[in-house]
Amino acid sequence: MNELIYKDECYKIIGAAFEVYNALKPGFLEAVYQEALEIELSEKGIPFVSQPELIIYYKDRPLKKHYFGDFLVFGAILVEIKAIDKLTSREQAQLINEIKAAKLRLGILINFGHPDKLEWDRMAY
Repeated sequence: MNELIYKDECYKIIGAAFEVYNALKPGFLEAVYQEALEIELSEKGIPFVSQPELIIYYKDRPLKKHYFGDFLVFGAILVEIKAIDKLTSREQAQLINEIKAAKLRLGILINFGHPDKLEWDRMAY
């Protein structure tokens, strides 16, 4: 049986995102949710780096062009946030490429923009 990686850590991250969604609801720009999630993660004592500069690798060689993610949480989980009507396979593919290129094992895609619910997707590589 395969065990989920970073199960407890993901639970804490999603819990913080639900707090933000329930307080703000949809309708703001992504930057508002970014700042609110920073506050929530801090209040919960969850270690994170906001807008981390990630090295992207091509054939095991670091590229000069770096990528800036939304959050690197627990030093191992890339969290990307959106404020759009609905997540699509495009956003999922983007996250998979980002965690793969940055040599991370897990990413979480969170969408605060859906009108009825917080959307999130846990993606492992």
